[in-house]
Amino acid sequence: MDIEGFARREHAAGRSREDVVEALTDRILEIKRGVSRAYARHFATAVVEEVENTSGLTGDLFEYEHAGVTMGEFGVGSRGRGDFFAHRQFPRIIGKAAVAVGVDEMDDAGAVRAGGEYIITTVDGMHSRLSDFPFLAGFHVTRATLRDAYVMGAHPIALLSDIHVADDGDVAKIFDYTAGIAAVAEAMKVPLVTGSTLRIGGDMVLGDRMTGCVGAVGVADHLTARTETKPGDVLLMTAGAGGGTIATTALYFGHPEVVEETINLHFLKACEALLRSPVLEHIHTMTDVTNGGLRGDVYEMAETADCKIVVDDENLRKLVQPRVLKMLDALQIDYLGVSLDALLIVVPPEHAEEVMAVVRSVGVPIAEIGYVEEGPADSVLLSEGKERDFQPRFRESAYTPVKKVVDREPRDFEEMKEQVRRAADAAIEKKERILRQLQKTE
Repeated sequence: MDIEGFARREHAAGRSREDVVEALTDRILEIKRGVSRAYARHFATAVVEEVENTSGLTGDLFEYEHAGVTMGEFGVGSRGRGDFFAHRQFPRIIGKAAVAVGVDEMDDAGAVRAGGEYIITTVDGMHSRLSDFPFLAGFHVTRATLRDAYVMGAHPIALLSDIHVADDGDVAKIFDYTAGIAAVAEAMKVPLVTGSTLRIGGDMVLGDRMTGCVGAVGVADHLTARTETKPGDVLLMTAGAGGGTIATTALYFGHPEVVEETINLHFLKACEALLRSPVLEHIHTMTDVTNGGLRGDVYEMAETADCKIVVDDENLRKLVQPRVLKMLDALQIDYLGVSLDALLIVVPPEHAEEVMAVVRSVGVPIAEIGYVEEGPADSVLLSEGKERDFQPRFRESAYTPVKKVVDREPRDFEEMKEQVRRAADAAIEKKERILRQLQKTE
């Protein structure tokens, strides 16, 4: 529970100081075990004092332009149309920079040149619903960040970790989470070299919720970025059993036996084999099937490369791990709209067989699933010879019981987009004002 957020809402609503203190005292006692009412009231009084002292401040350093749209209702983090739109505001705020691959390309990682090589950096957040399963959280987020480095054509050379646990969380969570990271790091011989450990919100968040991220640094001399996708290329995809998302689906729908299918290094081993092979120089693009599933990733690739991508579903279902696919079908979860953690490769057709031979040499199934055409940016699904809807949904497939509840039609999407764009514009203007101020003092 965010006790500062509660106090701010109640204060803003005009409730008296005493009423807010009493209400907050009750909330603290509901959540924080082993404390007296006297302690809880003293704590609540201090929180309300801090809220009063920091309310009503004005100026660039204390205010921000509100969008009037919440993260949840816009689907930020839910890997759908709202999330994609929000992420396309970041390049506008960050601006142009001297990079080989920047945030404007919406790729799996960024790249800069240094010492004649490309330096790749990427970061992934752990799956929020794996808070009660720290080892799984650490394992899957590490595998995810290494995937993002590999698909840029990079050899990962170092990992970094950040973990935050709320005030009442058991200290053992940070150890189990780190063990999950270390298991992947040692198996792939990529050292975990640094990190940070904090409490979520310091004293202001009660409960035992955990969140965190793992980042990777890699080096490459040949990039396989999304912009390199060209008309005439074909799409190849490896078999996928899912990662953090599928593990979460299995856990919260009562299929814990399926979680074990996600504990593998197939994707990373396939990438290692490709990076050791001369065929790498013929590969145009690699990405992992994560962001809103194949629907989301193909849509983003088409947008970035400004071309039409056609996916044929003839081979797709055969590339989903059978137990995982059986579970998704039984739960009526669209397998095309959920993260499968498969490797997607874009390559000229004359090199497709060679690429597939390298991947199969390490025991990973792979098949051709589509092709790239000239034309306006678009993604199309062919099923039994007919074109089907293949646009990303507002959110990724609802893959937990809670997500099935919240997966409802949003309020007017175009209206929300305008409000989000306005808030991004305000952030850009503030950045420019502060920059001018800094330049005057230099």
